[in-house]
Amino acid sequence: MVYRPFIIQRESIEIIWKGITFMKNLCVALLQLTPGRTLKENLNKGIEACRKARKMGADIALFPEMWSTGYRIPEDEEKRKSYSISVEGPFVQAFGTLAKELDMAIGITFLEEHEPLPRNSLCLWDRFGRRVLLYAKVHTCDFGEECRLSAGDDFYVADLDTREGNIKVGAMICYDREFPESARILMLKGAELILVPNACPMEINRLSQLRARAYENMVGIATANYPSGQPDCNGHSSAFDGIAYKPSEPGSRDTLVIEAGEREGIYLANFPIDELREYRSSEVHGNAYRHPQKYHLLISETIEEPFIRSDYRK
Repeated sequence: MVYRPFIIQRESIEIIWKGITFMKNLCVALLQLTPGRTLKENLNKGIEACRKARKMGADIALFPEMWSTGYRIPEDEEKRKSYSISVEGPFVQAFGTLAKELDMAIGITFLEEHEPLPRNSLCLWDRFGRRVLLYAKVHTCDFGEECRLSAGDDFYVADLDTREGNIKVGAMICYDREFPESARILMLKGAELILVPNACPMEINRLSQLRARAYENMVGIATANYPSGQPDCNGHSSAFDGIAYKPSEPGSRDTLVIEAGEREGIYLANFPIDELREYRSSEVHGNAYRHPQKYHLLISETIEEPFIRSDYRK
């Protein structure tokens, strides 16, 4: 089902009992935006979008992949370096200040200044303007223009304080989703929600990957993509709540919360976090019945045909 941008009526409640935070709904705004041509344009448009998302009731605002450049990675080394920015610089820091002003978490994406090559990164600010997560894309697309970037070295989970309560949040970026290990590691580190900035065509197979990552790990997954009109993108930002079964519904249910159309817009995804937590405490997926002692081959670095690629980088 495809939805247009609109305000979703929300029922939210936070109860603190014996140190446990219960939250009925957590609202993530998927900022499916067309980027400008300059850093300043993207800063201004990003700030405006975050303000709108907050008015719509969002607890977290998520940008598409590498918003600072509109997913542009210059081939020229000097130009590429000039496009890269520090996490401590004014662009990224502006969203930390904004997060505090709006009382809303913001996941801002950018081409990060890094040696020897820039990185494709996400910085998550909490509602107090504190940086709680800095993640660089681990699975860079080395078969394309991301061969000009450094890859990240790990996956991280942050304890995010939202207006609705605390939640453990991790991140993947675009191509990371195609490796089940990405979401699996985040689940093992405690993630309940995974944020996924994106910049590629979201068709049935890629959407199915996200659905599978949510299902097999019993996590919520929120993906923000660029709209149609941005090169090699088509919108279809999406969210899956990871709850495959409910006592009130017969059989397996569709975990899709929202799938946007191709147009630019702000799309709201409501995640029933307390339901997800109850589901995770009793269902059979995630880390409930794994046998990691039998998975030794998963950490082997040996690559054999037909998977050997000349442009592969460790």
